[in-house]
Amino acid sequence: MESKQTGITRKDFIKMSVAAGAGIALGASGLGAILGATGNTLSASKTTASAESGDDVIPLYGEHQPGIITPQQTYLYLASFRVSTDSKSDLVSMLKDWTKFCDLSVSGGTMMTGDNPLVPPTDTGESLDLPASKLTVTFGFGPSFFRDGGKDRFGIARLAPQHLKDIPRMARDNLDPSISGGDIVLQVCANDQQVAFHAVRNLIRLSVGTASLNWMQEGFASGTPGKTPRNLFGFKDGTANSLHDSADGYDRIVWAGDGEPDWMKGGSYLAYRKIQMKIETWDRTSLSDQEATFGRFKVSGAAFGAKGEFDAVDASKLPADSHVALAKQTKQQIHRRAYSYTDKVDPRTGNVDAGLLFISYQRNPDEQFIPMLRLMQSKDALNEYVSHVASGMFACPGGLREGRYIGQNILEA
Repeated sequence: MESKQTGITRKDFIKMSVAAGAGIALGASGLGAILGATGNTLSASKTTASAESGDDVIPLYGEHQPGIITPQQTYLYLASFRVSTDSKSDLVSMLKDWTKFCDLSVSGGTMMTGDNPLVPPTDTGESLDLPASKLTVTFGFGPSFFRDGGKDRFGIARLAPQHLKDIPRMARDNLDPSISGGDIVLQVCANDQQVAFHAVRNLIRLSVGTASLNWMQEGFASGTPGKTPRNLFGFKDGTANSLHDSADGYDRIVWAGDGEPDWMKGGSYLAYRKIQMKIETWDRTSLSDQEATFGRFKVSGAAFGAKGEFDAVDASKLPADSHVALAKQTKQQIHRRAYSYTDKVDPRTGNVDAGLLFISYQRNPDEQFIPMLRLMQSKDALNEYVSHVASGMFACPGGLREGRYIGQNILEA
C-alpha cells in the first residue's frame, strides 16, 4: 500500500541535524528519525520496493566508497563543482545535505513536500516509482579543494594526499579548461539513466549558494553481464581489469597505500580524461589496421598471438606502437571504469563529437597512471584517431560509516 509522501526543506534538515548533535545516524533509520520528528515519513512504497529488490541496492556505507570496484552500471554522470564559499560551516552543511540525500536515494527513496503547495518540493520527483537501479555516488576532491591559488581556504592544506596534483600537460593535449578539474567531483552511476540524472540534479540543487557546477559529462556503457563492454571503436575496453580482480589485487592496484592521510585509507585516486574519437576517420580505416592499432582482434578481444580475450599477452607478437603493447611496456596496472559519450555535431564538418570518458582508479597515479599516459601520448598508434580534450585528478576518500558525512574526516580532522 502506498502512503502519502511528505518531506522537509534543506533548512529543516540542517536545523534537525544541529538539534540532534554530531552523533546522529545518517543511515536509513537515522534519516527516518529526523523525518519522524518533523511529522514527515519516508514513502512506504519506496522503502518496500527497496526491501523486495535488495539486489538492486548498493549500500552507501562500507570500507570503500561504492562505484569504484562496483560492477559497472549502464549510465554515468560525472559532475565537477567549484566551491563558491569561504565559509567552512556552509561547506559542512552542504556535505551533510549531500550525504543525507545519497543515503536515501541509493536505497530507492525520495522526499516530496506533500502538504504545502506554496513552496517548492524538497525533491524533484522524477525517480518516483523507479527502483534504486544500483545507483552509486562516488565523491572525490581535487587539488584546489585543499589549496587554491596558494590559499588554504578551509585550513586543510596539510591534509592533502601525497599524489594529488593536476595531471601534467602532455605533448598532444588539446585540453579545454572549462571541462577540466574542479574542487569536488561526483561520479553518479546507475542502470537507469533517469535515476542517475535525478541524483545528480538534486545534488546540484542542494549545492546552491555553496558550490556551483563546473561541468558535467554524460556517458553510457552497454554490454552483456560478465563480458567486457566495447568502446565506440568497437573494441573491448577494460580487459586488463581481470588481472587484479581479487581482494589482494585491489589492495595492490586500487586502494591508497602507506604515507597517505588517515582519510585516504580505503580510498583511491580517480584519473579522468575526456578522449574525443575521430570516428569518421576510424570508420574509413581497414579492419587489419584497426586491429594493429590496438594489438587485439576486434571480435574476440584476444591479443595478437593469443586465442582468448584473457589469455596472457606476448608483447613480441604485438606491433611496437600498438595500444596494448605500450600499456604492457609500463609494467603498471590501473583499474579502468570508462564510459562512452556522444555529444554535439560540429556545424562546420557535420562530424559527431563522440568518444570515451576515460576514468581509472589507482593507489599511486605518479607510478601507475602518469608514466602510462606519457608513453601512450608520445608513441601510441591510436593517437592518429583520438584527441584528449579534458583532464582531472581527484582523491576519493575511504568508505563512509553511518553517522558520518562525506568529507568529515578532512574538515573535522
